[in-house]
Amino acid sequence: MAARSAPRPLPRVAALAAAVAAPVAACALAVRRGESMQRLFPAGRFDAPRGAMRGAGPWFMDAGIAAQVIARAASRSTRIPIDYEHQILMSAENGQPAPAAGWVDPKTLVWREDGDEPGLYGEVKWTARATALLDADEYAYLSPVFPYDGETGAVLDLLHVALTNTPAIDEPILAAMSARYTTTPKEDSMELLKKLLAALGLPEATSEADALAGVAALKTKADGAQAEIAALKGAAPDPAKFVPIEAVQGLQSQLAALAGRINDDEAGRLIDAAMVDGRLTEDLREWAVSLGKSNVAALKEYIAKAQPIAALKGMQTQDKQPSGTGGQGSLSAAELGVCKALGLRPEEYVKGKEVAK
Repeated sequence: MAARSAPRPLPRVAALAAAVAAPVAACALAVRRGESMQRLFPAGRFDAPRGAMRGAGPWFMDAGIAAQVIARAASRSTRIPIDYEHQILMSAENGQPAPAAGWVDPKTLVWREDGDEPGLYGEVKWTARATALLDADEYAYLSPVFPYDGETGAVLDLLHVALTNTPAIDEPILAAMSARYTTTPKEDSMELLKKLLAALGLPEATSEADALAGVAALKTKADGAQAEIAALKGAAPDPAKFVPIEAVQGLQSQLAALAGRINDDEAGRLIDAAMVDGRLTEDLREWAVSLGKSNVAALKEYIAKAQPIAALKGMQTQDKQPSGTGGQGSLSAAELGVCKALGLRPEEYVKGKEVAK
């Protein structure tokens, strides 16, 4: 087969989109007995044993591609699982659990150029069960599962690994990989990217670099806001800028009491005056007092619109002039009747009483 040129490294966002929609493959490498670092991909071009992937290979791995795989794996917070016989792929069909045979620490992935077996390596922590099976020589191969570029064969990521004795991948495994990892078309991935850009408020034509810069700026802003909130929570209040809530509540109570007294005084003056000139009758006094306590403005409006009843002038205060109105004594009902009969003003009658004394 003619050699292919090394593929160009994909941009990070584009590579991720391609990985979601890319075809998936598996190959097999011998377990390195007694070593914690296991080879997960060989260097250069490689294929599945006995052509089991039916022409899907060959695949390609070099230092540049390995750097992308390492960076993508390191960005995750979870370890890479190693199962038995690709059970992670098969569990949906056979309903059986997929226990781990071991775990690859993604932060230990490293590219080894030298030696008799160059490639991508990672540190594996085997479970007790897997260790016993390996010691008993019951398992011999590792089979990584990975998406790849359908045109160049470049490995895009490392999904998980299987401990197996069947390097050639049979039809059920191939079908399971297809169902699990290749059901999302590339167009759907691009639509997802468009939605992400829209959620960020960015136009569809935004470049990867600009989008990443925008996300970084948002993160910086959020981190700054969290730091300010934390600082405010931990800082003691400045006495010159803050007043104790008890003092504020006390002032509010005093203002409310003062406003109440002012309203009562004003309402009292209004009611006294209205009683003198007949705009209020005695049976309305209690109602007027109650209204004045709750709404002086409404009392003012009512008295302003009320028509004085001439026959009741001066009679609504039990024949007494209200204090503070300039009255000159008090007249009984009989005396007021005299005034009315004689056509005298109350003030004239009062003067007459003083003279008579």
